[in-house]
Amino acid sequence: MFTRIMSMVLAVILLLTAALTVTNAISVRNREINNKLTYLTGQASDIAYIAGQMSSDSGNLFTGRIFRNDSQTTKRYLNKKASDVYDEFGAYIAVVDRQGNVQDNIRAAYSEDPDFAASLSGKEIRAALSRILGGETISVRTYIEGDPVFTVGVPYVRGGTVLGAVFIQTKAQRIEDGVTEMILRSAAIAFAALLLAGICLFIYVRSVLKPLKALTEAAASMADGDFKVRLDESGSTQEIRELSGAFNTMAGKLAEVETGRREFVANVSHELKSPITSIRGFAEGMADGVIPPEEQPKYLGLMKDEAKRLSTLIEDLLALSRLEREDAVPDYSDFDINEMLRRAIIRRINDLDEKQLDVDCDFEADECYVHADSDRIEQVVINLFDNAIKFTPANGRIVLKTERLDDCCTVTVTDNGIGIPEEDRGKVFDRFFTADRAHTAGKGTGLGLSICKRIMEMHHRTIRLLDTENGASFMITLDKAEQQRKTEADENA
Repeated sequence: MFTRIMSMVLAVILLLTAALTVTNAISVRNREINNKLTYLTGQASDIAYIAGQMSSDSGNLFTGRIFRNDSQTTKRYLNKKASDVYDEFGAYIAVVDRQGNVQDNIRAAYSEDPDFAASLSGKEIRAALSRILGGETISVRTYIEGDPVFTVGVPYVRGGTVLGAVFIQTKAQRIEDGVTEMILRSAAIAFAALLLAGICLFIYVRSVLKPLKALTEAAASMADGDFKVRLDESGSTQEIRELSGAFNTMAGKLAEVETGRREFVANVSHELKSPITSIRGFAEGMADGVIPPEEQPKYLGLMKDEAKRLSTLIEDLLALSRLEREDAVPDYSDFDINEMLRRAIIRRINDLDEKQLDVDCDFEADECYVHADSDRIEQVVINLFDNAIKFTPANGRIVLKTERLDDCCTVTVTDNGIGIPEEDRGKVFDRFFTADRAHTAGKGTGLGLSICKRIMEMHHRTIRLLDTENGASFMITLDKAEQQRKTEADENA
Protein backbone atom coordinates (compact mmCIF):
# COMPACT_ATOMS: atom_id res chain seq x y z
CA MET A 1 0.00 0.00 0.00
CA PHE A 2 2.80 2.39 0.93
CA THR A 3 4.71 1.64 -2.29
CA ARG A 4 1.58 2.11 -4.36
CA ILE A 5 0.87 5.51 -2.81
CA MET A 6 4.47 6.60 -3.27
CA SER A 7 4.43 5.49 -6.92
CA MET A 8 1.21 7.35 -7.59
CA VAL A 9 2.49 10.55 -5.96
CA LEU A 10 5.80 10.47 -7.83
CA ALA A 11 4.06 9.61 -11.12
CA VAL A 12 1.71 12.56 -10.79
CA ILE A 13 4.59 14.89 -9.96
CA LEU A 14 6.64 13.52 -12.86
CA LEU A 15 3.78 14.00 -15.32
CA LEU A 16 3.07 17.52 -14.11
CA THR A 17 6.75 18.45 -14.24
CA ALA A 18 7.15 16.92 -17.70
CA ALA A 19 4.08 18.78 -18.97
CA LEU A 20 5.34 22.05 -17.53
CA THR A 21 8.83 21.43 -18.94
CA VAL A 22 7.49 20.69 -22.43
CA THR A 23 5.19 23.71 -22.32
CA ASN A 24 8.02 25.92 -21.14
CA ALA A 25 10.42 24.51 -23.77
CA ILE A 26 7.93 25.22 -26.55
CA SER A 27 7.37 28.71 -25.23
CA VAL A 28 11.11 29.38 -24.94
CA ARG A 29 11.76 27.94 -28.41
CA ASN A 30 9.09 30.10 -30.04
CA ARG A 31 10.27 33.18 -28.15
CA GLU A 32 13.90 32.65 -29.12
CA ILE A 33 13.02 32.01 -32.77
CA ASN A 34 10.91 35.16 -32.80
CA ASN A 35 13.79 37.06 -31.22
CA LYS A 36 16.21 35.83 -33.87
CA LEU A 37 13.76 36.64 -36.65
CA THR A 38 13.31 40.09 -35.16
CA TYR A 39 17.09 40.46 -35.05
CA LEU A 40 17.40 39.25 -38.65
CA THR A 41 14.66 41.65 -39.72
CA GLY A 42 16.53 44.43 -37.96
CA GLN A 43 19.70 43.58 -39.85
CA ALA A 44 17.74 43.59 -43.09
CA SER A 45 16.34 47.01 -42.18
CA ASP A 46 19.87 48.32 -41.59
CA ILE A 47 20.99 46.99 -44.98
CA ALA A 48 17.89 48.49 -46.60
CA TYR A 49 18.61 51.85 -45.03
CA ILE A 50 22.19 51.86 -46.26
CA ALA A 51 21.07 50.68 -49.71
CA GLY A 52 18.57 53.52 -49.82
CA GLN A 53 21.30 56.01 -49.09
CA MET A 54 23.45 54.55 -51.86
CA SER A 55 20.70 54.19 -54.49
CA SER A 56 21.81 57.33 -56.34
CA ASP A 57 25.37 56.04 -56.76
CA SER A 58 26.42 54.07 -59.81
CA GLY A 59 28.11 50.70 -59.85
CA ASN A 60 27.41 47.35 -58.30
CA LEU A 61 27.12 46.94 -54.59
CA PHE A 62 27.94 43.21 -54.48
CA THR A 63 31.07 41.54 -55.81
CA GLY A 64 33.48 38.91 -54.62
CA ARG A 65 32.61 36.84 -51.52
CA ILE A 66 29.79 39.12 -50.50
CA PHE A 67 30.34 42.80 -51.34
CA ARG A 68 32.93 44.72 -53.34
CA ASN A 69 35.68 46.07 -51.19
CA ASP A 70 35.15 49.82 -51.55
CA SER A 71 36.85 52.65 -49.79
CA GLN A 72 33.70 54.58 -49.32
CA THR A 73 32.58 54.51 -45.69
CA THR A 74 28.94 53.72 -46.43
CA LYS A 75 29.76 50.86 -48.73
CA ARG A 76 32.25 49.46 -46.22
CA TYR A 77 29.57 49.53 -43.53
CA LEU A 78 27.07 47.88 -45.88
CA ASN A 79 29.65 45.23 -46.70
CA LYS A 80 30.27 44.56 -43.00
CA LYS A 81 26.56 44.33 -42.20
CA ALA A 82 25.99 41.83 -44.97
CA SER A 83 29.10 39.86 -43.94
CA ASP A 84 27.95 39.66 -40.33
CA VAL A 85 24.53 38.37 -41.34
CA TYR A 86 26.11 35.81 -43.67
CA ASP A 87 28.63 34.64 -41.08
CA GLU A 88 25.96 34.24 -38.39
CA PHE A 89 23.15 32.72 -40.42
CA GLY A 90 24.77 31.46 -43.67
CA ALA A 91 21.99 33.39 -45.40
CA TYR A 92 21.41 34.21 -49.04
CA ILE A 93 21.24 38.02 -49.27
CA ALA A 94 19.96 39.95 -52.24
CA VAL A 95 19.39 43.65 -52.90
CA VAL A 96 17.01 44.34 -55.79
CA ASP A 97 15.91 47.66 -57.29
CA ARG A 98 12.79 48.39 -59.29
CA GLN A 99 14.64 48.06 -62.56
CA GLY A 100 15.29 44.43 -61.79
CA ASN A 101 18.93 44.82 -60.98
CA VAL A 102 19.98 42.19 -58.48
CA GLN A 103 23.08 42.25 -56.37
CA ASP A 104 23.54 39.17 -54.17
CA ASN A 105 25.99 36.77 -52.54
CA ILE A 106 25.00 33.67 -54.49
CA ARG A 107 28.63 32.69 -55.15
CA ALA A 108 29.47 32.83 -51.47
CA ALA A 109 26.32 30.87 -50.68
CA TYR A 110 27.30 28.16 -53.21
CA SER A 111 30.78 27.87 -51.81
CA GLU A 112 29.45 27.64 -48.23
CA ASP A 113 26.43 25.33 -48.72
CA PRO A 114 25.83 24.17 -52.33
CA ASP A 115 22.67 22.23 -51.43
CA PHE A 116 21.06 25.26 -49.83
CA ALA A 117 22.07 27.53 -52.73
CA ALA A 118 20.71 25.02 -55.21
CA SER A 119 17.40 24.83 -53.36
CA LEU A 120 16.69 28.54 -53.71
CA SER A 121 13.48 28.93 -55.68
CA GLY A 122 13.39 31.77 -58.17
CA LYS A 123 9.62 31.65 -58.27
CA GLU A 124 9.31 31.98 -54.51
CA ILE A 125 11.94 34.73 -54.40
CA ARG A 126 10.12 36.69 -57.10
CA ALA A 127 6.83 36.38 -55.21
CA ALA A 128 8.46 37.60 -52.03
CA LEU A 129 10.23 40.47 -53.80
CA SER A 130 6.93 41.52 -55.32
CA ARG A 131 5.44 41.88 -51.83
CA ILE A 132 8.51 43.72 -50.52
CA LEU A 133 8.62 46.13 -53.47
CA GLY A 134 5.01 46.81 -52.71
CA GLY A 135 6.17 48.29 -49.42
CA GLU A 136 5.54 45.23 -47.19
CA THR A 137 8.00 43.94 -44.62
CA ILE A 138 7.86 40.14 -44.42
CA SER A 139 9.09 37.62 -41.87
CA VAL A 140 7.88 34.10 -42.63
CA ARG A 141 8.73 30.43 -42.20
CA THR A 142 8.31 28.40 -45.37
CA TYR A 143 9.43 25.08 -46.84
CA ILE A 144 11.71 24.46 -49.84
CA GLU A 145 11.75 20.86 -51.01
CA GLY A 146 10.50 19.82 -47.59
CA ASP A 147 13.17 21.72 -45.66
CA PRO A 148 12.09 24.69 -43.50
CA VAL A 149 13.59 28.10 -44.24
CA PHE A 150 13.13 31.54 -42.79
CA THR A 151 12.65 34.51 -45.10
CA VAL A 152 12.73 38.18 -44.18
CA GLY A 153 12.37 41.11 -46.51
CA VAL A 154 12.47 44.87 -46.05
CA PRO A 155 11.88 47.56 -48.69
CA TYR A 156 14.45 50.36 -48.92
CA VAL A 157 12.97 53.77 -49.34
CA ARG A 158 14.19 57.21 -50.23
CA GLY A 159 12.01 60.29 -50.20
CA GLY A 160 8.97 58.22 -49.35
CA THR A 161 9.35 56.07 -52.47
CA VAL A 162 10.15 52.35 -52.46
CA LEU A 163 13.32 52.07 -54.52
CA GLY A 164 14.09 48.43 -53.96
CA ALA A 165 14.09 45.47 -51.61
CA VAL A 166 16.44 43.61 -49.32
CA PHE A 167 15.78 39.85 -49.36
CA ILE A 168 17.36 37.46 -46.85
CA GLN A 169 16.71 33.72 -46.71
CA THR A 170 18.36 31.19 -44.40
CA LYS A 171 17.89 27.59 -43.42
CA ALA A 172 15.67 27.21 -40.34
CA GLN A 173 18.30 24.91 -38.87
CA ARG A 174 20.75 27.81 -38.56
CA ILE A 175 18.25 29.68 -36.37
CA GLU A 176 16.84 26.69 -34.48
CA ASP A 177 20.11 24.94 -33.67
CA GLY A 178 21.06 27.38 -30.96
CA VAL A 179 17.54 27.31 -29.57
CA THR A 180 17.51 23.50 -29.50
CA GLU A 181 20.83 23.42 -27.69
CA MET A 182 19.55 25.89 -25.13
CA ILE A 183 16.37 23.84 -24.64
CA LEU A 184 18.39 20.66 -24.16
CA ARG A 185 20.51 22.36 -21.53
CA SER A 186 17.35 23.63 -19.81
CA ALA A 187 15.79 20.16 -20.01
CA ALA A 188 18.92 18.63 -18.48
CA ILE A 189 18.81 21.13 -15.64
CA ALA A 190 15.06 20.53 -15.17
CA PHE A 191 15.59 16.76 -15.12
CA ALA A 192 18.33 17.06 -12.52
CA ALA A 193 16.12 19.33 -10.42
CA LEU A 194 13.22 16.90 -10.83
CA LEU A 195 15.39 13.96 -9.79
CA LEU A 196 16.60 15.82 -6.71
CA ALA A 197 13.08 16.94 -5.87
CA GLY A 198 11.81 13.38 -6.36
CA ILE A 199 14.41 12.01 -3.95
CA CYS A 200 13.61 14.67 -1.36
CA LEU A 201 9.88 14.10 -1.82
CA PHE A 202 10.30 10.34 -1.53
CA ILE A 203 12.14 10.75 1.76
CA TYR A 204 9.59 13.24 3.06
CA VAL A 205 6.49 11.31 1.97
CA ARG A 206 7.97 8.12 3.36
CA SER A 207 8.57 9.81 6.71
CA VAL A 208 4.94 11.01 6.66
CA LEU A 209 3.34 7.77 5.47
CA LYS A 210 5.41 5.46 7.64
CA PRO A 211 3.47 6.40 10.81
CA LEU A 212 0.22 5.97 8.86
CA LYS A 213 1.32 2.48 7.88
CA ALA A 214 2.09 1.78 11.53
CA LEU A 215 -1.34 3.17 12.43
CA THR A 216 -3.00 0.85 9.91
CA GLU A 217 -1.16 -2.16 11.29
CA ALA A 218 -1.98 -1.14 14.87
CA ALA A 219 -5.68 -0.74 13.99
CA ALA A 220 -5.66 -4.20 12.40
CA SER A 221 -4.09 -5.63 15.56
CA MET A 222 -6.77 -3.97 17.68
CA ALA A 223 -9.44 -5.41 15.40
CA ASP A 224 -7.97 -8.83 16.21
CA GLY A 225 -8.32 -8.14 19.93
CA ASP A 226 -4.81 -6.91 20.77
CA PHE A 227 -5.38 -3.76 22.85
CA LYS A 228 -1.78 -3.54 24.05
CA VAL A 229 -0.48 -2.11 20.79
CA ARG A 230 0.80 1.49 20.97
CA LEU A 231 2.23 3.99 18.47
CA ASP A 232 5.40 6.05 18.68
CA GLU A 233 4.36 9.63 19.46
CA SER A 234 7.56 11.22 18.13
CA GLY A 235 6.26 11.56 14.57
CA SER A 236 7.68 13.81 11.86
CA THR A 237 4.83 16.34 11.97
CA GLN A 238 2.64 17.84 14.66
CA GLU A 239 -0.45 16.29 13.09
CA ILE A 240 1.09 12.81 13.10
CA ARG A 241 2.15 13.20 16.73
CA GLU A 242 -1.36 14.31 17.71
CA LEU A 243 -2.90 11.43 15.75
CA SER A 244 -0.58 8.91 17.41
CA GLY A 245 -1.36 10.36 20.84
CA ALA A 246 -5.11 10.20 20.18
CA PHE A 247 -4.76 6.60 18.98
CA ASN A 248 -2.82 5.61 22.08
CA THR A 249 -5.43 7.27 24.30
CA MET A 250 -8.19 5.41 22.45
CA ALA A 251 -6.26 2.14 22.72
CA GLY A 252 -5.83 2.66 26.46
CA LYS A 253 -9.52 3.33 26.96
CA LEU A 254 -10.49 0.35 24.82
CA ALA A 255 -8.10 -1.79 26.84
CA GLU A 256 -9.82 -0.60 30.02
CA VAL A 257 -13.23 -1.33 28.50
CA GLU A 258 -12.09 -4.77 27.40
CA THR A 259 -10.66 -5.48 30.84
CA GLY A 260 -13.89 -4.30 32.43
CA ARG A 261 -15.90 -6.43 30.02
CA ARG A 262 -13.92 -9.53 30.84
CA GLU A 263 -14.16 -8.86 34.55
CA PHE A 264 -17.87 -8.22 34.18
CA VAL A 265 -18.39 -11.50 32.33
CA ALA A 266 -16.27 -13.35 34.88
CA ASN A 267 -18.14 -11.79 37.81
CA VAL A 268 -21.55 -12.43 36.26
CA SER A 269 -20.54 -16.00 35.53
CA HIS A 270 -19.38 -16.48 39.11
CA GLU A 271 -22.44 -14.81 40.64
CA LEU A 272 -24.79 -16.87 38.50
CA LYS A 273 -22.86 -20.06 39.01
CA SER A 274 -22.70 -19.81 42.80
CA PRO A 275 -26.46 -19.92 43.60
CA ILE A 276 -27.15 -22.35 40.76
CA THR A 277 -24.48 -24.72 42.11
CA SER A 278 -25.95 -24.48 45.62
CA ILE A 279 -29.50 -25.13 44.45
CA ARG A 280 -28.38 -28.04 42.28
CA GLY A 281 -26.31 -29.55 45.11
CA PHE A 282 -29.14 -29.34 47.62
CA ALA A 283 -31.64 -30.76 45.11
CA GLU A 284 -29.36 -33.71 44.24
CA GLY A 285 -28.70 -34.31 47.95
CA MET A 286 -32.41 -34.56 48.66
CA ALA A 287 -33.05 -36.69 45.56
CA ASP A 288 -30.22 -39.11 46.43
CA GLY A 289 -31.26 -39.35 50.08
CA VAL A 290 -28.01 -37.82 51.30
CA ILE A 291 -30.07 -35.15 53.07
CA PRO A 292 -32.49 -36.89 55.45
CA PRO A 293 -36.18 -35.95 55.23
CA GLU A 294 -36.18 -34.23 58.59
CA GLU A 295 -33.49 -31.76 57.41
CA GLN A 296 -34.97 -31.11 53.98
CA PRO A 297 -37.09 -28.08 55.09
CA LYS A 298 -33.88 -26.42 56.20
CA TYR A 299 -32.23 -26.97 52.84
CA LEU A 300 -35.37 -25.95 50.99
CA GLY A 301 -35.11 -22.64 52.82
CA LEU A 302 -31.49 -22.31 51.69
CA MET A 303 -32.52 -23.11 48.14
CA LYS A 304 -35.20 -20.41 48.38
CA ASP A 305 -32.61 -17.87 49.58
CA GLU A 306 -30.26 -18.81 46.73
CA ALA A 307 -33.09 -18.51 44.19
CA LYS A 308 -33.95 -15.09 45.62
CA ARG A 309 -30.32 -14.07 45.39
CA LEU A 310 -30.20 -15.25 41.77
CA SER A 311 -33.39 -13.33 40.96
CA THR A 312 -32.00 -10.17 42.57
CA LEU A 313 -28.80 -10.45 40.56
CA ILE A 314 -30.70 -10.84 37.30
CA GLU A 315 -32.96 -7.91 38.14
CA ASP A 316 -29.93 -5.72 38.91
CA LEU A 317 -28.25 -6.73 35.67
CA LEU A 318 -31.40 -5.93 33.69
CA ALA A 319 -31.78 -2.62 35.53
CA LEU A 320 -28.19 -1.65 34.78
CA SER A 321 -28.61 -2.68 31.15
CA ARG A 322 -31.75 -0.54 30.79
CA LEU A 323 -30.03 2.44 32.40
CA GLU A 324 -27.06 2.22 30.03
CA ARG A 325 -29.16 2.31 26.89
CA GLU A 326 -28.65 5.46 24.81
CA ASP A 327 -32.37 6.22 24.79
CA ALA A 328 -32.69 5.97 28.57
CA VAL A 329 -33.76 9.39 29.88
CA PRO A 330 -35.20 10.47 33.23
CA ASP A 331 -38.94 11.07 33.58
CA TYR A 332 -38.72 14.44 35.38
CA SER A 333 -41.25 15.63 37.94
CA ASP A 334 -41.28 17.76 41.10
CA PHE A 335 -41.47 15.96 44.47
CA ASP A 336 -40.53 16.38 48.12
CA ILE A 337 -37.28 14.49 48.78
CA ASN A 338 -37.89 14.68 52.57
CA GLU A 339 -41.14 12.80 52.17
CA MET A 340 -39.37 10.17 50.05
CA LEU A 341 -36.80 9.63 52.82
CA ARG A 342 -39.59 9.25 55.42
CA ARG A 343 -41.26 6.59 53.26
CA ALA A 344 -37.93 4.75 52.97
CA ILE A 345 -37.70 4.58 56.77
CA ILE A 346 -41.22 3.20 57.02
CA ARG A 347 -40.47 0.52 54.40
CA ARG A 348 -37.46 -0.71 56.34
CA ILE A 349 -38.93 -0.33 59.85
CA ASN A 350 -38.75 -4.11 60.50
CA ASP A 351 -35.05 -4.27 59.55
CA LEU A 352 -34.35 -1.24 61.75
CA ASP A 353 -36.17 -2.78 64.71
CA GLU A 354 -34.44 -6.10 64.21
CA LYS A 355 -30.99 -4.47 64.56
CA GLN A 356 -32.25 -1.81 66.97
CA LEU A 357 -30.86 0.99 64.78
CA ASP A 358 -31.59 4.67 65.41
CA VAL A 359 -32.39 6.90 62.42
CA ASP A 360 -32.00 10.67 62.70
CA CYS A 361 -33.63 12.91 60.10
CA ASP A 362 -31.59 16.09 59.83
CA PHE A 363 -33.79 18.04 57.40
CA GLU A 364 -33.18 21.75 56.85
CA ALA A 365 -36.93 22.29 56.39
CA ASP A 366 -40.08 20.19 56.49
CA GLU A 367 -40.30 20.29 52.70
CA CYS A 368 -37.55 20.16 50.08
CA TYR A 369 -38.84 19.94 46.53
CA VAL A 370 -36.52 18.70 43.80
CA HIS A 371 -36.83 18.22 40.03
CA ALA A 372 -35.88 14.67 39.01
CA ASP A 373 -37.17 11.20 38.08
CA SER A 374 -38.88 10.21 41.36
CA ASP A 375 -38.78 6.44 40.67
CA ARG A 376 -35.07 6.47 39.82
CA ILE A 377 -34.13 8.71 42.77
CA GLU A 378 -36.18 6.53 45.09
CA GLN A 379 -34.13 3.57 43.81
CA VAL A 380 -30.95 5.47 44.76
CA VAL A 381 -32.29 6.44 48.19
CA ILE A 382 -33.44 2.89 49.00
CA ASN A 383 -30.11 1.46 47.85
CA LEU A 384 -28.05 3.83 50.01
CA PHE A 385 -30.37 3.30 52.98
CA ASP A 386 -30.22 -0.50 52.62
CA ASN A 387 -26.42 -0.41 52.52
CA ALA A 388 -26.36 1.69 55.66
CA ILE A 389 -28.65 -0.80 57.43
CA LYS A 390 -26.64 -3.78 56.15
CA PHE A 391 -23.22 -2.52 57.27
CA THR A 392 -24.22 -0.81 60.52
CA PRO A 393 -23.88 -3.04 63.60
CA ALA A 394 -26.72 -3.53 66.09
CA ASN A 395 -27.61 -0.48 68.16
CA GLY A 396 -25.90 1.70 65.55
CA ARG A 397 -27.03 5.03 64.17
CA ILE A 398 -27.98 6.25 60.69
CA VAL A 399 -28.39 9.93 59.74
CA LEU A 400 -30.48 11.10 56.79
CA LYS A 401 -29.74 14.73 55.94
CA THR A 402 -31.09 17.15 53.32
CA GLU A 403 -29.72 20.60 52.64
CA ARG A 404 -30.66 23.39 50.24
CA LEU A 405 -27.75 25.10 48.54
CA ASP A 406 -27.78 27.98 46.06
CA ASP A 407 -27.95 25.84 42.92
CA CYS A 408 -29.10 22.42 44.16
CA CYS A 409 -30.31 20.25 47.02
CA THR A 410 -28.16 17.58 48.65
CA VAL A 411 -29.14 14.29 50.28
CA THR A 412 -26.64 12.59 52.61
CA VAL A 413 -26.89 9.08 54.10
CA THR A 414 -24.39 8.50 56.92
CA ASP A 415 -23.84 5.48 59.19
CA ASN A 416 -21.41 4.57 61.94
CA GLY A 417 -20.86 1.07 60.63
CA ILE A 418 -17.72 -0.79 59.57
CA GLY A 419 -16.70 1.90 57.07
CA ILE A 420 -14.74 1.53 53.83
CA PRO A 421 -10.96 0.96 53.84
CA GLU A 422 -8.89 3.70 52.23
CA GLU A 423 -7.60 1.40 49.50
CA ASP A 424 -11.18 0.53 48.48
CA ARG A 425 -12.68 4.01 48.43
CA GLY A 426 -11.97 4.48 44.73
CA LYS A 427 -13.67 1.18 43.84
CA VAL A 428 -17.00 1.42 45.62
CA PHE A 429 -18.85 2.39 42.42
CA ASP A 430 -17.26 -0.40 40.37
CA ARG A 431 -19.47 -3.26 39.30
CA PHE A 432 -19.34 -6.34 41.53
CA PHE A 433 -17.00 -4.62 43.96
CA THR A 434 -18.63 -6.26 46.97
CA ALA A 435 -18.82 -9.59 45.17
CA ASP A 436 -15.11 -9.38 44.45
CA ARG A 437 -14.36 -8.73 48.10
CA ALA A 438 -16.54 -11.53 49.52
CA HIS A 439 -18.62 -13.98 47.50
CA THR A 440 -20.85 -14.75 50.38
CA ALA A 441 -24.58 -15.22 50.27
CA GLY A 442 -26.50 -12.27 51.62
CA LYS A 443 -23.74 -9.75 50.90
CA GLY A 444 -25.45 -8.37 47.78
CA THR A 445 -24.55 -8.39 44.11
CA GLY A 446 -22.16 -5.47 44.14
CA LEU A 447 -24.22 -3.68 41.48
CA GLY A 448 -26.22 -1.35 43.72
CA LEU A 449 -23.79 1.56 43.80
CA SER A 450 -23.04 1.15 40.08
CA ILE A 451 -26.77 1.55 39.41
CA CYS A 452 -26.89 4.61 41.68
CA LYS A 453 -23.97 6.20 39.85
CA ARG A 454 -25.57 5.61 36.45
CA ILE A 455 -28.88 7.11 37.61
CA MET A 456 -27.14 10.24 38.85
CA GLU A 457 -25.20 10.51 35.57
CA MET A 458 -28.51 10.40 33.71
CA HIS A 459 -29.62 13.40 35.81
CA HIS A 460 -26.29 15.16 35.12
CA ARG A 461 -25.71 15.15 38.85
CA THR A 462 -23.23 13.39 41.16
CA ILE A 463 -22.98 10.81 43.89
CA ARG A 464 -19.94 10.95 46.16
CA LEU A 465 -18.37 9.05 49.02
CA LEU A 466 -17.57 11.62 51.71
CA ASP A 467 -14.58 11.50 54.04
CA THR A 468 -15.55 10.35 57.53
CA GLU A 469 -13.62 9.26 60.60
CA ASN A 470 -15.73 6.12 60.93
CA GLY A 471 -18.61 4.54 59.09
CA ALA A 472 -19.55 5.63 55.59
CA SER A 473 -21.31 8.69 54.16
CA PHE A 474 -22.74 9.09 50.64
CA MET A 475 -24.07 12.35 49.17
CA ILE A 476 -26.16 12.94 46.06
CA THR A 477 -27.08 16.29 44.48
CA LEU A 478 -30.42 17.11 42.85
CA ASP A 479 -31.87 20.04 40.95
CA LYS A 480 -34.23 22.27 42.87
CA ALA A 481 -37.85 22.34 41.75
CA GLU A 482 -39.19 25.66 40.52
CA GLN A 483 -41.65 25.62 43.41
CA GLN A 484 -38.75 25.33 45.83
CA ARG A 485 -36.94 28.25 44.21
CA LYS A 486 -40.03 30.45 44.55
CA THR A 487 -40.45 29.43 48.20
CA GLU A 488 -36.84 30.36 48.97
CA ALA A 489 -37.24 33.65 47.15
CA ASP A 490 -40.31 34.48 49.27
CA GLU A 491 -38.45 33.54 52.46
CA ASN A 492 -35.55 35.80 51.54
CA ALA A 493 -37.81 38.72 50.52
